[in-house]
Amino acid sequence: MNLAWRNLIQDKTRAGLSVLGVALAIMLILVLGGFVSGLNVQVTRYLDHAPGSIVLLRTGLQGASSVTPTNTLPDSALTAARSTAGVAAAVPVVSQTAVLDLGSAKQFVIVVGYDPALGGGPWLMGSGREPIADDEVVVDSVLAARRGIHLGDSLTLMGTPFRVAGSSDESTTWMTGYVFMTLAAAQKLYSAVGMLTMIFVTPAHGVAVSDLIARLDSIADVEARPKAELISDTRSFYLATMGAPLNLMAGIASLVGVTVVGLVTYTATIERRREYGMLKAVGARNRVLYAVVAQQALVAALAGSIVGVAAARGAAWTIMALRPQFLITVEPSSVLTALAAGLLMALVGALFPVRTLGRLAPAEVFRG
Repeated sequence: MNLAWRNLIQDKTRAGLSVLGVALAIMLILVLGGFVSGLNVQVTRYLDHAPGSIVLLRTGLQGASSVTPTNTLPDSALTAARSTAGVAAAVPVVSQTAVLDLGSAKQFVIVVGYDPALGGGPWLMGSGREPIADDEVVVDSVLAARRGIHLGDSLTLMGTPFRVAGSSDESTTWMTGYVFMTLAAAQKLYSAVGMLTMIFVTPAHGVAVSDLIARLDSIADVEARPKAELISDTRSFYLATMGAPLNLMAGIASLVGVTVVGLVTYTATIERRREYGMLKAVGARNRVLYAVVAQQALVAALAGSIVGVAAARGAAWTIMALRPQFLITVEPSSVLTALAAGLLMALVGALFPVRTLGRLAPAEVFRG
């Protein structure tokens, strides 16, 4: 171990570059992984906090995305749901995208129309209050801060004026934010009286979710799904869309870390070729020399991993401070995975130097 340490710090600049290369790779892996974890949280925040354990959708629809006659629930769906045996509560909701007119800019938002008496609206108020009148809205606090929106301001949403009655926390996504209004206001906004896109159903006490779903599926043109299943499918969809490029970037970062450790260790090994040859000449076995090289790489990788974890936390905090619409969660399990990745980088990076020592002949020491 002493020999490995001396070889590593013999050239402090090179050792620093090795540690820095691993640190940057680990930081990038953690930040990208944290972005994916945050995305999983953000894309289902509304569903996570919505009431009930069953969601009623139009048949064949995974979730409402636009206002068309083919993706809204039939007019009779709410009445039929409430009259189904085993239903304790059925909460109607309109959830659609819209364009917020900010004068010099346009902003896509997710509009949620709900009945304040039943729920389905903001789950954590930041300031102000929930909408009471049909011309009032609650705006996501991050969106409000980014766009300079304050309590009492007037907003134009799809040509309709609204007054900001409050702001909600934890209701932002990586692309936009939520705007909450009364159910009647949302239906009027989309020129569709009685329109609903989702109904959240709570089973009565003692009623199994699977049994109630079977009953609700008998409603014409309506599909009943467990809310947990819909949440899982939504996350899988976004992960399939965003996960591939992010995982590719993380793989490239790992490759960079392996390359840096390998080059530094290889260079240090080649420079001390004669020293290793002398050790073999006096009887040192290959496994001893392999251990020296592996320990040298492991020390550099471990130091780089520790620095990388600290840098990742700092980078995540900085990104979220500058761009609060992004949520980056560096979880303990991710840190352990990153540390394991750092050690793997060291072992892979040490393969080429080790192969060089294995082919080294002791007689080379005595050549001029």
